[in-house]
Amino acid sequence: MQDQSMQDQTILARIAPSMPRRLFGTAVLLGLGALLLYLALATPVQGVILKLLLIALALGALWVAGRLYGATRHELQLTEAGLRDSTGVMIAPMALIERVDRGTFAFKPSNGFLLRLRPGAGGVLWRPGLYWRFSGRVGVGGVAKAAETKQMADIIAVKLADRAAES
Repeated sequence: MQDQSMQDQTILARIAPSMPRRLFGTAVLLGLGALLLYLALATPVQGVILKLLLIALALGALWVAGRLYGATRHELQLTEAGLRDSTGVMIAPMALIERVDRGTFAFKPSNGFLLRLRPGAGGVLWRPGLYWRFSGRVGVGGVAKAAETKQMADIIAVKLADRAAES
């Protein structure tokens, strides 16, 4: 039994954002927030609602920049049990993954892939720049390296093909 538990914990693939990618993504969002805040405060009053909207968008961009920088400290790990992050949060158990979608027109993060899960799988999770899970779908990518995400998607696709062959 312990051998199975150890096998479930063996890391098959990792996605770890590099520091330059983290800094670039954060800088872009900080720049957007600063630009929106500048537009809201430096332009003559056109309307209070427009000014408040620009301030809200600026604060939102700055908040997301902070979340992105913090979230990309972590890495994604693929094990026999499924896809998890380095904090131990299980994002997509292998038993619930139905399909990997890497197509050009798939609604997926940049440099990433989309996992389709069985109905009723999990709730909402979001780590900006790494992954999101919503409505039975998991988007992996963002500031991740394309080679790492491709390798992880290929491993998941092979595991799914093996599972289908056993059925």
